[in-house]
Amino acid sequence: MRIGKIERKTKETQIEVSINLDGEGKSDIKSGIGFFDHMLTLFAAHGCFDLTVKCNGDIEVDGHHTVEDIGIALGDAFLEAIGNRASINRYGTFYLPMDEALAFVSLDLSNRPYLVYDGGEMAPMIGAFDTELAEEFLRAFAVHGGITLHAKVLYGKNSHHKVEALFKALGHALRIATEKDLRATGIPSTKGVL
Repeated sequence: MRIGKIERKTKETQIEVSINLDGEGKSDIKSGIGFFDHMLTLFAAHGCFDLTVKCNGDIEVDGHHTVEDIGIALGDAFLEAIGNRASINRYGTFYLPMDEALAFVSLDLSNRPYLVYDGGEMAPMIGAFDTELAEEFLRAFAVHGGITLHAKVLYGKNSHHKVEALFKALGHALRIATEKDLRATGIPSTKGVL
């Protein structure tokens, strides 16, 4: 089993994250931000990852520290779980429709972190979730997980649908990339290392 567990404690957040890349999509998410809990639950379900996130953050200030720090901790846990990346597909791309919205995520488990993000126009808030934080989460996750990550909302009107499509697409693309390639015998790079 490929499992990563991280505890991260700062003056702004206290976080515990665990991820099992070979799970069944079970999750237990408590970030203190309802919509973000929903997004992480969908990410886990569509990626078939078992995911636990417990966060006590300074959400009385706003959600920024909580969302970004969960991205950091989840990226660190993912990095631990994926190990040396031997015999994995490495790449994953997924288009996901959510009613009138269409999003895509394409990623490379390259160990060269980078984020290209285009969420388009969105309402400022979805419940207690600041929509600008979708990009902050993805950046923190990509940087700490060693992922080259491209995420784009191609079109749509409803902000909830747009963000939901991104998180579901992320789960699917990451699932594809982390799956074992039965024909591969080592690190999926001509360099011999990722």
